[in-house]
Amino acid sequence: MISFPKPADVLPHRAPFLFVDEITSVEPGVSASGTWHLTGDEWFFSGHFPGRPTLPGVLMCEAIAQMGAIAVLVGGQHAGKIPLFGGLDGARFRRQVQPGDTLDLVVQLGRMSSRAGKGTGKALLNGETACECELMFVLVDA
Repeated sequence: MISFPKPADVLPHRAPFLFVDEITSVEPGVSASGTWHLTGDEWFFSGHFPGRPTLPGVLMCEAIAQMGAIAVLVGGQHAGKIPLFGGLDGARFRRQVQPGDTLDLVVQLGRMSSRAGKGTGKALLNGETACECELMFVLVDA
């Protein structure tokens, strides 16, 4: 059985802004996948929207970006760096995500350099696309 690191051992993010609960696969510098389990206790559900709690789409994009950061950081090639958003293109939101749902996050990295890179990702709900987007990021010193 393959063992993967805990997201908090790879990412600088912490609660309440760490959205990856589990890494399920990673090929350093190439791709990563994982899950985000939404319990309903998250801070954003109470105000978005009262009576109809819905995961904000921009937070799905952030979760995808965090999965991408895992693909960049695992393996140590970019040790001492943090990937920061440089841009977001083609974001599409296709499914409502509610408390109790589990998102499967998948990211494929594209062009990478020592200073920046691109990737594409999806958040899947029950195998169907809830969100998809293209990521651009820059690598800065941690």
